[in-house]
Amino acid sequence: MAHVRLEQLRKVYPDGHVAVAGASFEVGEGELLALVGPSGCGKSTLLRMVAGLEAISAGTLRIGGRVVNDVAPGERDIAMVFQSYALYPHMTVAGNLGFALKMRRLPARVIEARVAEAARMLELEAVLSHRPAQLSGGQRQRVALGRALVRQPQVFLLDEPLSNLDARLRAGMRVEIARLHRQLGTTMLYVTHDQIEAMTLGQRIVVMKDGRIQQIDAPMALYRRPANLFVATFLGSPAMNVLPGTLQRGDGWCLQLADGPRLPLPAGEDLDAGLDGRQVVLGVRPEHLRRAPGQGGFEARVEVVEPVGSDVHVHLRVVGHALVARLAPEDALPAVGGELRMEFAPGQLHLFDPLDGVALTHR
Repeated sequence: MAHVRLEQLRKVYPDGHVAVAGASFEVGEGELLALVGPSGCGKSTLLRMVAGLEAISAGTLRIGGRVVNDVAPGERDIAMVFQSYALYPHMTVAGNLGFALKMRRLPARVIEARVAEAARMLELEAVLSHRPAQLSGGQRQRVALGRALVRQPQVFLLDEPLSNLDARLRAGMRVEIARLHRQLGTTMLYVTHDQIEAMTLGQRIVVMKDGRIQQIDAPMALYRRPANLFVATFLGSPAMNVLPGTLQRGDGWCLQLADGPRLPLPAGEDLDAGLDGRQVVLGVRPEHLRRAPGQGGFEARVEVVEPVGSDVHVHLRVVGHALVARLAPEDALPAVGGELRMEFAPGQLHLFDPLDGVALTHR
């Protein structure tokens, strides 16, 4: 295994489009780092630059301390798993697993041993003689993982490997990849647009938008202390609620909506006095929007109620603003079209600048 270091890596295409604008971070030895962001943010391009499949316009890429900007992909000692399985349909599972090793002219006994070990780890032993058309989607994806595994590379690169699977298979394969990483201890760089995959697999996450890195941190640190409004709303399901308005300080803090009522903030909320009268975007997670006792809080109209088993997602509206609250299933379900009194949980509010989206709290 090896560490990977990116120093101001840029990718600019001939038409002037900047796909990656100065990415800098390090993947530690044995770390699983997730790259996440919406389609077109540059995450797959960045991964392909590490793999050697895209030329680097500027910056320095080091793998294991060696500068590899101009090193051919086959000489970087990496293995890549693509979104498409790209299996050879005329070969058996065993043939697909061992093909790259045969091309490297390794001894037959070495190939057989590595294929057997990969099949055991990925529970493919019963289908080694099958061809890809006889396999389920999850089995095909495991074969694709196994094909990279047998090469015993320093670094694994995974480019949205689960996006072609249904929800149940994706959940199962997430567990498989996490188990494999724990078992192998190999450096992995994992690209996904699915924030749940990034949160559950990545030891750290790089959040990207428009070719730029927005924030790098551990999953729960990103969730609890987002650096800007984009990170705050991209991570989390349901997404963070956002309310634009003006902070006002009287007997207690409140948010004055531009086209609606004042929403009281929790008593004792510790905000800088300089925020009084400032326009902000207030963010609150659905689990931190709760029913208010008595006549406290603020009134919201119930539009949709979604019981999802472990939670109940209640879609609300305050004047023209949509909110989602995550309530306990043990509570009585509110009536659609009725009114609920809601409040913000203390110590859980996020404030962002309305112009650039930068966090004003929880820096």
